[in-house]
Amino acid sequence: MSKSLKVVIACGGTGGHLFPGIAVAETLKARGHDVMLLISKKSVDREASAKYGDLRFETVEAVAKPKTLSLRMIPFLWRLWKTAGTCKRLLRQHQADVVLGMGGFTSLPPVYGGHRLGLKTFVHDSNARPGRANILTSRFCTRVFLGVKEGQPFFQGRDTVVTGTPVRAEMVTLPSRAEGAAAFGLDPARPVLLVMGGSQGAKRLNELAAESSAKLPAGIQVLHIAGTLDHDRVKATVAGREGYVVVGFCDKMALAYAASDLILARSGASSLTEIAHAGLPSILVPFPYSADDHQIRNAEVFSNAGAAELVHERDLDATKLANLASGILNDLQTRERMAQAARALDTPDASARICDAIEATLHRP
Repeated sequence: MSKSLKVVIACGGTGGHLFPGIAVAETLKARGHDVMLLISKKSVDREASAKYGDLRFETVEAVAKPKTLSLRMIPFLWRLWKTAGTCKRLLRQHQADVVLGMGGFTSLPPVYGGHRLGLKTFVHDSNARPGRANILTSRFCTRVFLGVKEGQPFFQGRDTVVTGTPVRAEMVTLPSRAEGAAAFGLDPARPVLLVMGGSQGAKRLNELAAESSAKLPAGIQVLHIAGTLDHDRVKATVAGREGYVVVGFCDKMALAYAASDLILARSGASSLTEIAHAGLPSILVPFPYSADDHQIRNAEVFSNAGAAELVHERDLDATKLANLASGILNDLQTRERMAQAARALDTPDASARICDAIEATLHRP
């Protein structure tokens, strides 16, 4: 690289956008580039970004698009225009060369603003069924980065490249199982089910996990990341159950994966990326109200590969969940087969691929 680039990454709104954006920022910074990250004013962005003091964050308004024929389109277009103006000012102040959006409507105003300024612009979509926000944003992009090949048909006529979805630097090399178990007060000699609901739609999954734990065979431990809003309720439900650990927000995910043998989760793309990287079998229960059923499409990628059991929430109860989890945990051959399939879905150099593509686009003759 002959020139240091000034790169702005829009990555707020959910952990699924924020953490991959942070991973790319860390790689760019290690290569000598100057990076600024744009996040939303949501508490999830504020809490998650707090531990990355070596990175520069700025907040912008997140603008969610209503239905096209809704009366709310008028105020949406006004907020979009206003936020794009704010982003253009930030881009000029930063003297940006590049704008990268990591998905969602937080990405649209900065990418659009960068396009209007004549900058190189990119968007990353990590889902098998890309969101409408990214499809719209792609109209203003130099190139589209994809987490999985299944997303390509939705960007007809666009310059696309499958890069995979980045994981944070702290996830690249997991700690030992003993370290992971010690961090949460678990016994490393006993199997662990890791429960994670994701940033939305976790309430019913939390209920099912808590109810099913009473039906699990003795000896199976549960590490349950319930979310800050549901922490107290879940903890009260499982009070006194031996080997059941409940946490709210977890900023030690590498340790959590290291301690675990099986994962029960929604199927957001960022979570699945980390599950593949950790090489763990999973039971996936897609959030039933996700936009365009993208979580179902994501889960199907893992299910079709043999890496996960896909179960729809409407078909699940506590007994079925307990039987499914214990069946996998007690069958070492099945666990290892699913783990190998998960590892095969990993793209460990996704962040480097994105950075390579940005640098190549900026330095074409």
